[in-house]
Amino acid sequence: MISTVLPIYSRTEFAIERGEGVYLFDTEGKKYLDFAAGIAVNSLGHCHPHLVAALQKQAATLWHTSNMYRLPGQESFADRLVKHTFADTVFFCNSGAEATECAIKMVRKYHDETENPDKFHIICIEGSFHGRTLTTISASGKEKIMKGFEPAVEGFRQVPFNDLDAMKAAITDKTAAIMFETIMGEGGIKVSSPEYLRAVRKLCDERGLLLVLDEVQCGVGRTGQFFAFEAAGITPDIVAVAKGIGSGFPLGVCLATEKVGKTMTAGSHGTTYGGNPLAMAVGNAVLDIVLADGFMAHVTEMGTLLKSELEKLVKKYPAVLKEVRGVGLILGLVTVVDNMEMVKRMRAAGLLSVGGGENVIRILPPLIIEKAHINEAIALLETVCKGYAT
Repeated sequence: MISTVLPIYSRTEFAIERGEGVYLFDTEGKKYLDFAAGIAVNSLGHCHPHLVAALQKQAATLWHTSNMYRLPGQESFADRLVKHTFADTVFFCNSGAEATECAIKMVRKYHDETENPDKFHIICIEGSFHGRTLTTISASGKEKIMKGFEPAVEGFRQVPFNDLDAMKAAITDKTAAIMFETIMGEGGIKVSSPEYLRAVRKLCDERGLLLVLDEVQCGVGRTGQFFAFEAAGITPDIVAVAKGIGSGFPLGVCLATEKVGKTMTAGSHGTTYGGNPLAMAVGNAVLDIVLADGFMAHVTEMGTLLKSELEKLVKKYPAVLKEVRGVGLILGLVTVVDNMEMVKRMRAAGLLSVGGGENVIRILPPLIIEKAHINEAIALLETVCKGYAT
């Protein structure tokens, strides 16, 4: 008999009941150190007092009206994002997939408005993940998520990761943009090098293409900078953001430069729930914390420490662990043993994480972790590693 909840997830046997800071608790009272953070969503942990207060205040004031009206919270949130990022304009939605869909529509609208309607192809990266809509799974091109949903939406081509020559070779007269994750999340925490990012930006400029970056998983402070691409000193044309920007509340944002944004006119796109007062209150509260003095430095410090401690475990348990990837607090632990089996053993020990491509375990703790939490996580991981020797 089919479950009353569509059975599309492989769920754990235990049920999560509540969260507090960097910890989750199941219905039996067991405590878990959460180094998955809802797959990089709970950037400020669980039930952060500032976020709770902002949401409660807004919930007692106004939940929803419509984007037919001006919304002060939406305008202030947009102003802050523009002030602190590359963007000149933003579109609010509810998820990363919606933000990426908006980015793709922006690409097509831009070229149509600039009298190049035949330019609509987008070059993406093999092994990427951009969402679960028909368009975004087509952009990813992965057989695993495409199976059963063919035919793919036309206009996407995938090339190998960090391969500039392959990128150049894929460009045709119909190519409109290049789109990829600055740091591949589900694909195995693969970091685009600064040199590659700069080269792709230059290539886009030379060939009249737009550069679209997907920072749904790696953005909003997770690398120790607001966006991961900032390390390369480049400016993209469009960026898709979600996950950490709402720290658990459904919120997505598509940010764009004026050059692109001005082509999106009234009626060209829209949303019912996007930019609702509840989401805007939470988003503004997240920015209060993420943009505060010292926050990014803390992420960098904790990320450096965590990576160093993980590398020590790799050296100590070479039959279990292979290498550590990533930057800041978006890290990947490449395993010798089956990654998903190790994730299960970690859960049993009280440490939550999530798998990724290329036999990787994604280490994605809340950005508010302290040294004590890192020590606790390393101790739990070591217990799991020792278990493979018995």
